[in-house]
Amino acid sequence: MFGYVMIDKPELKVREFYRYKAYYCGLCRTLKEVYGFRGRMTLTYDMTFLVLFLTSLYEKDTKELQSHCPLHPVKKIPMLQNEFSEYGAKMNILLAYFNFQDDWKDDKSFSGLTGMRLFRSKAEQICREYPRQAKAVQKQLKLLAACEEKGQEDIDLAAGIFGKLMEELFVYRSDVWEENLRRFGFYLGKFIYIIDAWEDLPKDMKTGSYNPLKAVKVRCGKEEYEKEVKQILLMMMAEATAAFEKLPCLLDAEILRNILYRGVWAKYEKIQKERQEIKEDHGK
Repeated sequence: MFGYVMIDKPELKVREFYRYKAYYCGLCRTLKEVYGFRGRMTLTYDMTFLVLFLTSLYEKDTKELQSHCPLHPVKKIPMLQNEFSEYGAKMNILLAYFNFQDDWKDDKSFSGLTGMRLFRSKAEQICREYPRQAKAVQKQLKLLAACEEKGQEDIDLAAGIFGKLMEELFVYRSDVWEENLRRFGFYLGKFIYIIDAWEDLPKDMKTGSYNPLKAVKVRCGKEEYEKEVKQILLMMMAEATAAFEKLPCLLDAEILRNILYRGVWAKYEKIQKERQEIKEDHGK
């Protein structure tokens, strides 16, 4: 469900791209330092955004370093790390563990069982350190599982559950920014859930897997369905960016706005283009 909150590289300045990459590599290094090479398997663009976002808001001291990585074994590459790198790494592990747990419970998948065993002790430690976030992740994933079991057709309800999960991750601590952070995280989470459901719908229609957008497509018809989903996604990001603009995020603001106003649509536009090309090929 992750992988949508990313940069639009062509629209970034070279300096901004390398700074974003340094945050990404810094999070990757933190995962490796704390959780070993298996921790790197959980790395996501979404948690990189969380690190960048919280660093901008709270303007924490950030360590600049250069280090090797598996992809660049010869030349050292620049990295940025701070306390939010550690927080992002822990939230990465927490989400990965509970996703593995759900995979095992739902499908008895070997990968789910293996992932649970790999990360159980680390996840339990994170749950003790961040009980609010851990309880929220567990609760909301259980509610999502209940939606799937019942075949819940209300896309707003299902997306809202994931939105509640994301809002807890963005609230690093209770302070003056909490209200806007919750609103931002909630609507960004809804956007992520809906765009993921939109991407998966063709596959889910074939396999019979749960997807609340099935009901929307049946109700609207093919052409109107695409328009309605796009409109819903636009509304979700409008709410998220409205909350973002109320926060004093000045550091790396250009990168954050690139992600929120352009990057989150990159995968959507790519999939739309691919689907249109397939449609045109079949029409020949």
